[in-house]
Amino acid sequence: MKLSEEMTTALNDQIALEMTASQFYLSAAGWCEISGYDGGAAYFYAQADEEREHMLKIIKFMNNIGVRAITPAVSQPNVNPTSLEDVISMSLANEQAVTVAINDILSLAYKLSEYSVIEILEWFVAEQVHEESKFEAILQKFETIGRDGLAVAEIDRILATSPTED
Repeated sequence: MKLSEEMTTALNDQIALEMTASQFYLSAAGWCEISGYDGGAAYFYAQADEEREHMLKIIKFMNNIGVRAITPAVSQPNVNPTSLEDVISMSLANEQAVTVAINDILSLAYKLSEYSVIEILEWFVAEQVHEESKFEAILQKFETIGRDGLAVAEIDRILATSPTED
């Protein structure tokens, strides 16, 4: 089975975006770790692994249908948060950008009648709903619990026990 050049490029671009997301979360984990947010560090290390799995899902799909996937070099993510809340907000923005990209590829798949791609993309659409709602729920905790030292420590503790996947 073959894909159009346009779809192949779009999927390879998504591989790069998933790789960038993984590196973003590794950087976020590092920031949390050196800032004393051990729960956040554990959470973001797991999130980085999850994004890598997303990248591999696309690579394996492409390989299974005989289309060569490209794993391009990606630039260093710009992760310089000022607080735990800031790194969570940055994460939500990151997921929102991924959602736009997935939706664009799904639209392209329908436009080009690339039906073999639709099922995997629909999985990603559902995953992005989960990802965005997860970060929105964490941000809501800052509104509910607060932003003082004890509140932030509690949110960090919650992150330590929060699954990155359901």
